[in-house]
Amino acid sequence: MSLIKKTPVNKSTKQSTKQSTNSDINNLITDNIDVWTSAIKKRNAVGRGSSKKIELTGIKKLRELILELAVRGKLVPQNDNDEPASVLLEKIAEEKTQLIADKKIKKPKSLPMITDELKSFDLPNGWEWCHLQDVSSYIQRGKGPKYDDSGRVRVISQKCIQLSGFTVEPARSVSDESLEKYQEERFLQSRDLLWNSTGTGTVGRINLIDYIEEKSLVADSHVTVIRTMFLDAGFIKSFISAPGVQRRIQPGYNNSLVSGSTNQVELNTSSVISLEVPIPPLAEQHRIVTKVDELMALCDQLEQQTEESLSAHQTLVEVMLATLMPSTSKSAEGSCDSAVPVEESFQTSWQRIAEHFDLLFTTEQSIEQLKQTILQLAVMGKLVPQNPSDEPASVLLEKIAEEKAQLITDKVISKPKKLVEITDEDKAFRAPKGWAWVRLDPLFNVIVDCPHSTAKFQDSGHLCIDTNSFKQGQLHKHKFRFVSQETFDKRNARLIPRPKDIVFAREGSVGESVVIPNGIDCCLGQRVMLFRPSELLDAEFLRLTISNKGALNKLLSMHKGIGAKHVNVRDMRAFSVCLPPEKEQNRIIIKVDELMALCEQLKARLSDAQTTQLHLADAVVENAIN
Repeated sequence: MSLIKKTPVNKSTKQSTKQSTNSDINNLITDNIDVWTSAIKKRNAVGRGSSKKIELTGIKKLRELILELAVRGKLVPQNDNDEPASVLLEKIAEEKTQLIADKKIKKPKSLPMITDELKSFDLPNGWEWCHLQDVSSYIQRGKGPKYDDSGRVRVISQKCIQLSGFTVEPARSVSDESLEKYQEERFLQSRDLLWNSTGTGTVGRINLIDYIEEKSLVADSHVTVIRTMFLDAGFIKSFISAPGVQRRIQPGYNNSLVSGSTNQVELNTSSVISLEVPIPPLAEQHRIVTKVDELMALCDQLEQQTEESLSAHQTLVEVMLATLMPSTSKSAEGSCDSAVPVEESFQTSWQRIAEHFDLLFTTEQSIEQLKQTILQLAVMGKLVPQNPSDEPASVLLEKIAEEKAQLITDKVISKPKKLVEITDEDKAFRAPKGWAWVRLDPLFNVIVDCPHSTAKFQDSGHLCIDTNSFKQGQLHKHKFRFVSQETFDKRNARLIPRPKDIVFAREGSVGESVVIPNGIDCCLGQRVMLFRPSELLDAEFLRLTISNKGALNKLLSMHKGIGAKHVNVRDMRAFSVCLPPEKEQNRIIIKVDELMALCEQLKARLSDAQTTQLHLADAVVENAIN
C-alpha cells in the first residue's frame, strides 16, 4: 500500500551500541521516522497515545528504545570529568547512617550482594549497580485511608498514576480526624516516585511528583512511595519505566517482580527495595533526564501528527464515499434536486475514487467503510447494470402476493395487518428502472421476535443462535452456544427456524444478520428476530436490504426510548425497501460476494504490510540495543 513505506534500516543502527555515538543515536531516531510512524496495529486496550481503535506501535517502541538506551548509558555522551557514581553512593551511605542514628529513618534490611547474573547489562565507566533501597530514604506502600467528603489532605490512588502522567483529579479526601494516624514520612513530598503496586493493567505504572504543597497528599495501600536521596529521581523513573523492568511486572516472567495470578498481580515492597538499579554520575543523570524529556516531547509530536494524519485520511475517505450517496430523498419517478443528472454525478464520483484507490483504502477502518458503501450501493442498484428484459419487480410482487394469499387460505400464516401506503418520504433514493418500493411485511411470510425467556446454556446439545453467533452475514462456530433438548423444544414451540430464514440482531449489535444455511438445526437465542422470506426472493439480498448502514441509520432513528438502541417487529414490518427484479437480485449478490472477497484481499495485504513494519521497528530496536 502506498501510504505504508518500507524504509530500510540506516547502516548506523547495525553498529554495536558500545560503538554508537550520541550522533548515531539521534540519527537512529530521526532517520527512521517512517518506521516509527508507519508501524501501527489494532489496539487491544486503551493506553498512552490514543484512545482510538489503533495503537501507534512504532512510536511506542521508539519510547521504549529511548528509555532503554538512556538507562544503559547510550543516549548522551559520558564525561570523564564527572564525579563517579561510587563517590555519590558513599555520600548517600553516610547520610543514611546519620539519619538512622538520628532516628529519622529506620535501619534497612540487609540485602545480598548483586551478582553478575542479576546485572542485566554492562555499565559504562563511572556507573555502579546498587539496590533501590541503597539510594532511598523511604520505600513503603501507602496506607488504607478513611475517606471523607472533604478534608485538607487528599489520597493518591492508582487512578492518579497514569501512563500519560500524574493527576490529582481522581483523588478523594481523607478524614481530617484520621490524619493523626499518619506518621510524618507518609505525607508525600516533591520529587517522590509513585509506583502502582496492584491490579492487572495498572501495576507497574510509575509517576514522579514534581512539586506539591507540604502535607497535602498521602498514598493509599495500592501505591508504593519511593523517596530517593541525592539522585535525579527522573533517572530512576526512566529506569523503572524502561522495558527491562516493565517486562518483569508480569507473573511467570523470569526474575519476575510480582506475585499472584494474571487476574490479580501484586508488586511487593520486598521486590521494590531489592530492585537492582544502575546509577550514573549525578551530572550524567541530569543530562540523561534532560535528553529523555526532549525525545519524549518529540514522540508526543510524532503521535499528534500521525493521529492527525490518520484522522484527516479517514475524513477524506468518508467524504469521497459520501459523494456516491444521494443527498436527498427522491421518488421513483422524480428527478435529482441537483442540476447534474444522478447517474452522471455517480459515475464522476466513482471515477474520482477509482483514480485514488491505492491512496484511500490503506487502513482497516477505510476498507470496512468501503465494504459498507458497497452494500449500500448494492441495494440502490448501483453495482450491476439493469437489464431491460428482466421481469420488473412489480410483476414479482404480484406473484409474492398470490403466494402469500394461498398460505393464508391454507392457514399456514396469519392474515397481516394492513399497512399505510408508501409515501415519497419513505423512499431514501430514486428507484432504478424495474425496481419497486415496498414495505417489508409483504416480502416475508413470517417476521417474529425471539422467545423472551433467557436460554440456559450448556457445553453441548442443540445450537441456540444469539447475537454472538454471527457477524457480517457469517456464522461464527467458535462462539456457538448450546441448550438441552427440553429448552430447544420450548424455544421452538412457536416457530422452528429453517434454512433460508434470516436471523437479525434487534438489540445490541443491531443490524448484524445471517441467513440460516442448510443442515443447521437450531433455535433462537436472545435479542434476535427471525424473517422468513417468500420462496420467490433471494434471502441473501433481503438480508442486505435490512442490514446495510443506510437502513440501520433509519431504523435506529425511530428509537425514542431510553436504554440500548433496538428495533421491534412493528418497525420492521412497516420498514420500506426498494426491490429489484428477481434476476437482478441474483446478479447483485454475485457482485457483492466478488467485491467483499476483494476487500478481504485488501485487508490481508494491509495486515502483511503492517506486520512487516512492526518487524522492521523491532529490528531497529534490537540492533540498537544489542
